[in-house]
Amino acid sequence: MTQTTTPPQQQPAPREVRTPEGGPSLVSRAVRALLTQRIVLLAALLVIILGWMTALDQGGYLTGAYDADYLSSALVDAVPLCLLALGELVVIVSGRGGIDLSIGAIVSLTGMVFGFAYGRWGWSLWLSIVLAVVVGGLLGAINGLLVAYLRFPALIATLATYYAFKSLALVITNSTPISDKRIGELYSITSSVEIPLIGGGLPNVPLGIFTFLIPTVVVVWLLTARTTFGRRLFAIGTNDIAAEWSGLDVRRTRFAAYVIAGVIAGLVAVYISGQFASARPDAGTSGNGLALPAITVAVLGGVAITGGIGRVAGVVLATVLITWLNAGILLAFTGNNGTQFQLLALGTVLIFAALLNGLTARRYGGSR
Repeated sequence: MTQTTTPPQQQPAPREVRTPEGGPSLVSRAVRALLTQRIVLLAALLVIILGWMTALDQGGYLTGAYDADYLSSALVDAVPLCLLALGELVVIVSGRGGIDLSIGAIVSLTGMVFGFAYGRWGWSLWLSIVLAVVVGGLLGAINGLLVAYLRFPALIATLATYYAFKSLALVITNSTPISDKRIGELYSITSSVEIPLIGGGLPNVPLGIFTFLIPTVVVVWLLTARTTFGRRLFAIGTNDIAAEWSGLDVRRTRFAAYVIAGVIAGLVAVYISGQFASARPDAGTSGNGLALPAITVAVLGGVAITGGIGRVAGVVLATVLITWLNAGILLAFTGNNGTQFQLLALGTVLIFAALLNGLTARRYGGSR
């Protein structure tokens, strides 16, 4: 007597919920948009944070007013954060584990060079800015040489240059800031101004938004989205072997990505010198430094840590989100507790962004 066995039944794959007409339901479309459109997700999170903090403010749980004027003044910290996150975007998109841990140390060392030129050597402001940008690009070129041509892992190479640049910034000034009168006068670049044309009934915004942030955002967007260099950058980040077989100069493109990050760090050095009214040797490395928050913002903005994916708009929106979240946290806690909870929030956001990037890549093939 032959015994027959029934094969185990397979569980059907989950199907998308559909309307009676056969199309995806509104909920399914909304979930897909949140997971695949990083701009949509960031906008939704921004609305939630603003609503939450406003409710706490109305309930009397904050130590100050969480209003439009406060949010506008908080954007003074968004300028260096967004600029460095754009530098990380270019580096991370280049692929092969691209990352720049030294970008904060480049800010410190370049800031000291700028301080010497403008504060002590009597150079003009524009010539000093050009020097800072050139020095930042040269320091970025060292990273590019190690990663692109000598094939050092980016994590190891930029960690090594982080220590080197940080120590040089401290040694060349004996660990003392340059606080000359001319540099002190640069504090005006952080002052708030009226928005041109439409600013009559709106809060004033920091001058650095117009002089540093917007021009850099436009240039990086044009560079990555509207030039052949941008297409090569995303190509090598997606698959550098295929890109090399296609005739692209992978090493030169990746090298240029680190140079661009260094140039942006040079601009940040000038801005932070004005913000502190002095050139400080630890401007980009004190505390937790500037590199890790910039990387967090880049990843939150949709930049895939594996390379080949990233948008300037996502980085800008993620910067605003983190800036206004941190501004609210400072009002919610007294003393040093606010700063510590900011770090907790930053770590939580980084884990959330990394998990979301992985989920989106597995289910939908990446976010846009």
